[in-house]
Amino acid sequence: MAEHVHNLEIFRGLIKFKSITQKIWGVLVLLTIVTTVEVALGISKPEALLSNFFGMKILNWIFIILTLVKAYYITWDFMHMRDETKALRRMVVWTVIFLICYLLFILLQEGGYVFDVYSNGYIKRDF
Repeated sequence: MAEHVHNLEIFRGLIKFKSITQKIWGVLVLLTIVTTVEVALGISKPEALLSNFFGMKILNWIFIILTLVKAYYITWDFMHMRDETKALRRMVVWTVIFLICYLLFILLQEGGYVFDVYSNGYIKRDF
């Protein structure tokens, strides 16, 4: 049985490791740093990041982007997606993108309906 060679780099080759153990610790440190930044921003909530941008606060956009970065590295390194064929990677990514778009469509449609119901006064706002 042929021995599998692991890819020992992150950030598209910017940081390279000598062993798989070092790489695991490196990815763990990266995810810890991203999580620490998220927690620090969540606790401090800087005033400069509370203005709106495309209908949402800039702070919320930062949280979404940092969460996607963490999800990417967890999937890419810990779930070994980088070692799979290009077809499988594309199949997984396109399926997730389709499901996210479908979820957004449902949320926007239902949110619009609920907004219309409350705006027209069909249901009393008692909560």
